[in-house]
Amino acid sequence: MGNVKLFEDRKIRSYWDAELEKWFFSVIDVIGVLTDSNNSRRYWSDLKRKLVREGFDQLYEIIVQLKLESDDGKKYKTDCSDTKGLLRIIQSIPSPKAEPFKRWLAQVGFERLEEIDDPELASKRARELYKAKGYPEDWIEKRMRSIAIREELTSEWDKRGIKQSIEYAILTAEISKAAFGLTPGEYKRLKKLEKENLRDHMTDLELIFSMLGEASTTEITRANDAQGFMENRDAAQRGGKVAGDARKALEKETGQKVISSDNYLPEQNESFGELSAPKEDERSE
Repeated sequence: MGNVKLFEDRKIRSYWDAELEKWFFSVIDVIGVLTDSNNSRRYWSDLKRKLVREGFDQLYEIIVQLKLESDDGKKYKTDCSDTKGLLRIIQSIPSPKAEPFKRWLAQVGFERLEEIDDPELASKRARELYKAKGYPEDWIEKRMRSIAIREELTSEWDKRGIKQSIEYAILTAEISKAAFGLTPGEYKRLKKLEKENLRDHMTDLELIFSMLGEASTTEITRANDAQGFMENRDAAQRGGKVAGDARKALEKETGQKVISSDNYLPEQNESFGELSAPKEDERSE
């Protein structure tokens, strides 16, 4: 199960191995947090050579390569390590953040064990995180619902032969294009986003129509027993169109565009909880 954890508002890609019951973390993300390096990959490459020269023969035994999502939305093999391995690597990185990071690792592991015993805790913590960032309660509820709908859809895709990350990306883009007239990448550029999660910066209506597109795709997929990439691509286009038609109907009735360039970036809005009203010439079809 892939995930992203936050340490001091910095993203650390992680993977929960259900069989081994342990977290694995992206080493270069950890290095980026501890060193503030502009080139974490180069730092890690140099550090590996240094550790080997110093006689750390077990280095490659604590490193595994897992496919984690990169900034471009695609998944690449990435050096990862579990908590025990990271603690050994951290010893070789001079950083004032080392001790706080060790405590963070322990807390992440503890919280995961709690969530296994009580799955509702994961949802509760996600709500608390959004609330701490200043999002309004009604938006948070929609966002949590959108996460559940997305997970239901991807689970359906997985059962129907969609396995490669590029296929997930294409199907998601088909839904978005049919629902909003924009691919996720185009949508992020409209909102001036880079590494941020697009849906964390959607307005209430954008979230609603995003949910409608994915929920419709799930129902069409099941109704047609779609199998394989091509059949699921057709279902994605049709599901997205349901949301797109509904969006256009609402826009016709209200005279207002649903798609907005607004986002929740702190430098553009006074608070995360308030979206400024979109200007007419900033909206996009």
